[in-house]
Amino acid sequence: MAAATTTTTAARVTAFAGGVLRYPRSIPSPASYFLKPFSASSCALRLSSRALSSPSAKGRRFYTCRAIYNPEVQIKGEGQPETLDYRVSPWHDVPLQLGDGVYNFIVEIPKESSAKMEVATDEPFTPIKQDTKKVFRYNINWNYGLLPQTWEDPSFANNEVDGAFGDNDPVDVVEIGERRGEIGEILKIKPLGALAMIDEGELDWKIVAISLDDPKAALVNDVDDVEKHFPGTLTAIRDWFRDYKIPDGKPANKFGLGNKAANKDYALKVIKETNESWAKLVKRSIPANDLSLV
Repeated sequence: MAAATTTTTAARVTAFAGGVLRYPRSIPSPASYFLKPFSASSCALRLSSRALSSPSAKGRRFYTCRAIYNPEVQIKGEGQPETLDYRVSPWHDVPLQLGDGVYNFIVEIPKESSAKMEVATDEPFTPIKQDTKKVFRYNINWNYGLLPQTWEDPSFANNEVDGAFGDNDPVDVVEIGERRGEIGEILKIKPLGALAMIDEGELDWKIVAISLDDPKAALVNDVDDVEKHFPGTLTAIRDWFRDYKIPDGKPANKFGLGNKAANKDYALKVIKETNESWAKLVKRSIPANDLSLV
């Protein structure tokens, strides 16, 4: 498996482009994965040549960190699953786009699970860990996680979605394939649509996507195909995210864009815009405040 990573310091957290952060058999139940230092080179912001040359990306510019392929690495585990010490990582160094309309998606919460695992954007190396402030009272029915190298800018008011400001997090993905992912696993996906969730006044995009490895992946290429081949799924996703806070005594979340899922082209626009916001963030053109940029 070809590993793609950019190391900036010792014990840089790593992730695998198009692969899986797997538990080595010699380490029982590891909770996070760290690279032994491979390179002292810094994470260079550049235009992705694959993104620019891809026909599907024509007219869109994506920013990414330079990737180093086939490094010699050693992996160690830290912490124990299902504890507050559990760590797996991801946000800044995993490439967003792989070309030909394919994107990397990092699983935070596997389908049919309820532990609210989330990237800690304010901690060095932004590990995935248990969110102690937000909980899921029941299982989520799809793989859930983030698009690396994206950021919903809290200073930007989206006039297309009731003037809501970004939620200061990477863009979320709901992956509808049949296989249950693993925490920290990176799946190659294609976006299919987008739901504009408004959570306590903040815009929190949900990109609906499917893993390229799913048996139905070739059948679905836009939001209308989801309804045809996964009937009821879009409504189920919207209703799940609308209602999941109600058991905690909070109001239901709202949705913009007519309460419906936007199509693939709109989803790609969201991804492009939030990737550009992330690029400004890591170049420090926008104040990072408490966010970790390493």
